[in-house]
Amino acid sequence: MNISSILTYLDDNIAWGPMMLILLVGTGFYLSLRLNFLQFGRFGHTMKHTIGKLFQKQASGRGEVTPFQALTTALAATVGTGNIVGVTGAVFIGGPGAVFWMWIAAIVGMVTKYAEVTLAVKYRERNAQGDWVGGPMYYIKNGLGKKWEWLGALFCIFGALCAFGIGNATQVQSIATAINNLIDAFGGNTGAVTLTALGSTFTLSTLLVGIVVAAIVALVLIGGIKRIGSVTEKLVPFMAVIYIAAAVLVVGANFRYIGMVFSMILRGAFNAKAFIGGAGGAAILTSMKKGIGRGCFSNEAGLGSAPMAHAATSETNPVKQGLYGIFEVFMDTIVICTLTCLIVLSSFCTGNLEITWGTGGSATDVAAAIGSVLGGKAGALLIAMCLSLFALSTILSWSLYGTRCFEYLFGVKATGLYKTIFVLFVVVGATLSLSDVWTLASVLNGFMAIPNLIALLALSPVVVDLTKRYFREVDQTKA
Repeated sequence: MNISSILTYLDDNIAWGPMMLILLVGTGFYLSLRLNFLQFGRFGHTMKHTIGKLFQKQASGRGEVTPFQALTTALAATVGTGNIVGVTGAVFIGGPGAVFWMWIAAIVGMVTKYAEVTLAVKYRERNAQGDWVGGPMYYIKNGLGKKWEWLGALFCIFGALCAFGIGNATQVQSIATAINNLIDAFGGNTGAVTLTALGSTFTLSTLLVGIVVAAIVALVLIGGIKRIGSVTEKLVPFMAVIYIAAAVLVVGANFRYIGMVFSMILRGAFNAKAFIGGAGGAAILTSMKKGIGRGCFSNEAGLGSAPMAHAATSETNPVKQGLYGIFEVFMDTIVICTLTCLIVLSSFCTGNLEITWGTGGSATDVAAAIGSVLGGKAGALLIAMCLSLFALSTILSWSLYGTRCFEYLFGVKATGLYKTIFVLFVVVGATLSLSDVWTLASVLNGFMAIPNLIALLALSPVVVDLTKRYFREVDQTKA
């Protein structure tokens, strides 16, 4: 068995296998029980105190960002190419029922993300530069005690390494691919070049994309967390509005088929064999695995990445910032991922998109679906723009996550080295095809969840206590 086969096995069966998905969903369900299904009972309060404060002026001090900037920095990582490419692949391979299981993962994932963010603010600390730093490694160290620091270090090793793949190379390659597809759609020439020495083929436009993106990332990284927050608070709403508007237009044009789409989703969830073939039980398992896996991968609930962004907030109440975690999963999966699914499935129902169940699925299919309503070139342009913005925002956020993990391991003075390598790797990632590296990064991304979930379960009494005290005060104020 070669290294590629080993990595693929680890990715499919361990890091994102059935047991990991059960652990992710099970932790979310357990926390939901402990918190009386906060995501339902306090949903109105959550929306009022998150999206409802969008246009209120928020202030932040040195080494911190506003609560909204913390949210957009985290959303910049979660709302990425997976919302288009990953979700489409899940629907094609797992059938329409994958959407149902994606929703289940998101519903319980809201509370998982809430707990992560609450603990991140509760146990954060100032670093040598005066910045707020937090996340799983800090609530493991400060919440579980120094004897558990090895568990936090393990999380940071996984996080610092996987940032080069999940949050760097795969994203910049998505930008390059989208732009090359756009050039082809408009009849242009990308200018193919073969590098014989490296055994890799790329295009002049791909190399240019890598250089430009690397320059942007470098400029943002120089400004630290405050500049990242400043950029993402403008970039995330802009890119979300563009994609949501395009999706609403397509779904609106196909509206008479929406009832059929939801019927397909519900039937497919419990009778996936009707769509993807194979034995009934095996088909349902495939649908569940793809739906839950893509959902968890997209919203990152339980993986421990987003708390590192939320820890930098100027908000001092852990629960108030934790509410943004609920909204984050809601926006990422229930809104944006669902819209992608509706675009694909409604276009299939109209006959404008061909789907071979059990195989493939890519951004090209989403572009074709959008193009069937808005025109082929408009579809290519919108997908290229959205993929590029989604991917760029993910790179910016993961540059922060990787830096924070590296800082925890080696100190704040060593982060300059990490940032330099990260920026250079953007160019490398854009031009080289390193499939084993991408698979390894996916494995490490899944492994990040293990130390984090252990900490969440162990510290769940702290989350419950903080939540009860907060809402007791809220209810008393109402009375």
